[in-house]
Amino acid sequence: MTIYNFSQLILNWYHKHGRKNLPWQKDKTLYKVWISEIMLQQTTVKTVIPYFQKFILHFPNIQALNNAQLDDILYLWSGLGYYKRAENIYKTAKIIKEKYKEKFPTEFVKVLQLPGIGKSTAGAILSLSMNYFFPILEGNVKRILMRYYGIIGFIKEKKTEKKLWKLIESITPMNNTGNFNQGIMDIGALICTVKKPKCNICPLKKKCIAYSEKNWIQYPLKKNKKIKLEKKSWFIIIKHKNTFWMEKINEKKIWNNLFCFPRFNTEICAAKWLKEKKIDIYQKNNIIQDFKHHFSHFVLHIVPILIQLPFYKNFKNTKKIGIWYNIKKNNHMGLPQPVLKILNKFR
Repeated sequence: MTIYNFSQLILNWYHKHGRKNLPWQKDKTLYKVWISEIMLQQTTVKTVIPYFQKFILHFPNIQALNNAQLDDILYLWSGLGYYKRAENIYKTAKIIKEKYKEKFPTEFVKVLQLPGIGKSTAGAILSLSMNYFFPILEGNVKRILMRYYGIIGFIKEKKTEKKLWKLIESITPMNNTGNFNQGIMDIGALICTVKKPKCNICPLKKKCIAYSEKNWIQYPLKKNKKIKLEKKSWFIIIKHKNTFWMEKINEKKIWNNLFCFPRFNTEICAAKWLKEKKIDIYQKNNIIQDFKHHFSHFVLHIVPILIQLPFYKNFKNTKKIGIWYNIKKNNHMGLPQPVLKILNKFR
């Protein structure tokens, strides 16, 4: 199949079946496409949609975003995960204000220099918003190319990625680049899926090597799944009426800049903290059971310790910012998913 035929099949399919009514495609702006592309990094469209809608409602443009605090952004990001992305949006807004007079840059090199934006994301932002000629190579596209051309290898290998970049650069049409990029991503998300691809309705099936071999499962190769490391954390949930004591996390590992219950890596440390704060109510609770929270690289086993105080008490120290969080009010701060899960038990 010629390069022209490949791209034309994608464009024809997109014209008939592609997604054209996603929230960031309506009243499309460079700003909206940027926010959506950052949210879509390692996250599905279905998950992103409600977060995007809420985000744009609060921050409809770069000016509104620049008036926000990081806590405001993290508050709307709570539950979406990969919170570094929210920090990158905050940093990018400041850079755009200082360097580009609150106008998102339209030059590829300048976009590439912004926090959290790589070659593919930069290409997606400019092609999808302005139809500029820039190829993209995200996970869905990589999978299609490997199956179509019969490229055997691991998807994250440097030599594989180098080969795929050459391919996508040769295939991407100079005209209708935005529609082509959206179309190939849609085919990857809706048809050429990781599991159980719908090959019978794929516009590329006639020349697809994986389809002709009836062996899509080996494209790309799968690495043996590593057994995830399991860690344990004790959450001390101090409750008074509708309020809970929270502390701001200040570490780069997980949940940086989010608020969480006081947490400890050992039961001894948790008991020591309670003793230092002169809290003698230390007992396992029946309201919230232990549960596990899955990260990409490890599993966190959370043990909640519920303490109900008859009065307010100040647990502040010099190292951590602490507040009483009221579940009846809109507290503008970011909360990790496990904290939201626990709070919802009391709502």
